[in-house]
Amino acid sequence: MIIKEKCSCNSFLRDDEFSALLDDALNILDFKDKRVLAIIPDGTRSGPTSLVFNTILRSLYGKTKKIDFMIALGTHPVMNSECLEKLIGMSCNQLQSEFYKSVLYQHCWDDQESIIHIGTIKAKEIFEISGGLLNEDIPVTVNRTILDYDRLILAGPVFPHEVVGFSGGFKYLFPGVSGPHFLHKFHWLGALITNPKINGIKNTPVREAINKAVSFIEKPITQICYVVKDKKVFGLFIGDNEAWASAADLSANLNIQYVEKSYKTVLSMAPLMYDDIWTAGKCMYKLEPVVADGGTLIIYAPHITEVSYTHGKYIKQIGYHTRDYFVKQWEKFKDFPGGILAHCTHVKGIGTFINGKEKPRINVILATRIPEIVCKQINLGYLNPDTIDIEEFSKKDDVLVVRDAGEVLFRLKNGHVPDIDKLYENQNE
Repeated sequence: MIIKEKCSCNSFLRDDEFSALLDDALNILDFKDKRVLAIIPDGTRSGPTSLVFNTILRSLYGKTKKIDFMIALGTHPVMNSECLEKLIGMSCNQLQSEFYKSVLYQHCWDDQESIIHIGTIKAKEIFEISGGLLNEDIPVTVNRTILDYDRLILAGPVFPHEVVGFSGGFKYLFPGVSGPHFLHKFHWLGALITNPKINGIKNTPVREAINKAVSFIEKPITQICYVVKDKKVFGLFIGDNEAWASAADLSANLNIQYVEKSYKTVLSMAPLMYDDIWTAGKCMYKLEPVVADGGTLIIYAPHITEVSYTHGKYIKQIGYHTRDYFVKQWEKFKDFPGGILAHCTHVKGIGTFINGKEKPRINVILATRIPEIVCKQINLGYLNPDTIDIEEFSKKDDVLVVRDAGEVLFRLKNGHVPDIDKLYENQNE
């Protein structure tokens, strides 16, 4: 059921319209005398997060028994006060003085004291969900704070996504406020299916696995799903999981761009909200389908100096490789966290591993402040960003330049999707 809906492919919502629609929905839902926890995205997602935060806070403060917030960091680093204030659109001092009864939490995925086990997806069920790709009992863990509330609100944008198909909705629980256990397993499942086959697909095995995990949370959940393009909101859907489904449909129309041909070179320019390759990897995920076989994708991000603030030590151990590099040497890599292996395969892209030789479909180059020696260590190419003339790149027919990359998925109009099986067939001919 959708409580409130407004969407258009041609016109966007003004801030006052957005806030009024959200306020109306919150009043219709009647959270009176309830303890409510609203889960919101961090600064790596586009959209009016500060407007959402302020509208929920001002609408429910004083009407509910409790209205608190948690930032769905997933495995991202905890935000400092400056970043927090930018995210929520008010100072921490104002929050603590004017709304002193409300608490703003930040999820810490690796703090074992804050994580609790809520259920287990049995091997038989995950085998069926994954089409045989996984076959083991998977514990589902989540931030124990959510158990202190009567109702949950999940608020955030919906975009094409490399692991789940489309982001948003229940993804703000898993991985947003989850522990590492299930998180690593479903990310690896997405990697096994591969980015080209899952990105921009609405109903996927990974989404089904997340839905199963959410079933262990026996609380009413309200979803506030909005669709953003060019920093503007074109759709707002509020209700149950049907709200997310409708938002995904609109996102498919607005956030997937179809091009006539593949390109020999793609210059994918990362926005400032991605501050390491862990997040800027989206600049690869969203453009992999339109890079020609044997072509090159450049992640252009002169502001980035780190591979990953959270997982860098693991990535520097294993490097970026194709899926089958890991799968066919599983004994060597089985003890590394699945989410990290998944990230490494997604950034490297699809490719083959035959007779001990890895052959990626395309070449991925970092044009960042990460030193060349580190790029070599992690098995990615290096290019000094200062040598890149963006305007000159833009003039070439076989080059695609994408500014603010990472949220819009690019596909070929002819429907062709890069496929590992085809790569193996070509090599065996």
